[in-house]
Amino acid sequence: MLIDIVLDAVGSDKAPEPEIRGAILACRALPVRVHLVGPEPDLRDLLDEHLDNEDLPIVIHHASERIGMEEKAAHAVRTKRDSSLRVGLKLVREGKAAGFVTAGNTGAAMATAKMVLGAMPGVDRPALATPMPSSKGNPCVLLDVGANVDCKPYNLEQFAVMGEIYARSVLKIKEPRVGLLSIGEEESKGNELTREAFPLLKALPINFVGNVEGRDIFSGQADVIVCDGFVGNVALKTCEGVGRFVRDVLRESLTRTVTAQVGALLSRRAFNEFRRRLDYTEYGGAPLLGVRGICIIGHGSSNEKAIFNGIRVAYEFAKAGTNERIEAEFANRAEHPTASKLAVSAAPQASSVAAVE
Repeated sequence: MLIDIVLDAVGSDKAPEPEIRGAILACRALPVRVHLVGPEPDLRDLLDEHLDNEDLPIVIHHASERIGMEEKAAHAVRTKRDSSLRVGLKLVREGKAAGFVTAGNTGAAMATAKMVLGAMPGVDRPALATPMPSSKGNPCVLLDVGANVDCKPYNLEQFAVMGEIYARSVLKIKEPRVGLLSIGEEESKGNELTREAFPLLKALPINFVGNVEGRDIFSGQADVIVCDGFVGNVALKTCEGVGRFVRDVLRESLTRTVTAQVGALLSRRAFNEFRRRLDYTEYGGAPLLGVRGICIIGHGSSNEKAIFNGIRVAYEFAKAGTNERIEAEFANRAEHPTASKLAVSAAPQASSVAAVE
């Protein structure tokens, strides 16, 4: 049975070419039906050109508007009611598809998902989670990376629960180690937020390993690292910058110093493996955890490989029932409340898409 996945066909910087190619790759490799959302005449012509009479389960849904990368999220979401984001997410809300994938405006995607899908009961703030490469081979989940600039301790507690379930169900980590991102390993280290969040995470029925530092993001010391969206977004962008710097320096050094043919071949293989492990296209996108539907948000510069992997992640989410597991976990905690605030709705707080607009 095919799993229906919606794809924002006009999201990426070079849309719709990467989206069309990525959708075709996904339908060839996965048991999915892809729903492309965007201007139907343009998408139909491009799709027909690439399919060359090949019969694949790809459907087009018309959306007359696109939210650009440079647009302010709040204004665009309010005014563009026929945007590809809104039309696509409505298909998920109405049960016509299991998940939604976009490489478009991150702030607009998060705001639209919160508005159209809504948050799960018991979840005060959905969190954007992103896989990060680690020296152990398995990726580490970092959350939140931009959905919530300002957080309360119980927000981090909820992020820990959602991230742990994601790591178990999608990344197939049997007993994920969960860490709290801080400036020292000792419980007393950190700011007011991390010091108050520490005992809440420690009391959870998860494998909490305590505080971890920024250098531990790639060390494999934790499988899930929890932080507020401001810190997470700065950490993410810093890691991306360092990755590009190291890649460029390594390429330059190899070009300058390696002369022997065998040595050059071995070095090229090592470099390609290094580049693959840092390549964001391998991970497909960041899931927005805590909304009532699967929403995967990719990089604006996503190519066809990244789009394919975004669809793959949405498919794996749906197949594993990740959202259902998260919702069941919070429902169970609501029925059996503890001293924590997991089951208590927070007072309205300021929206926090500013970090990624």
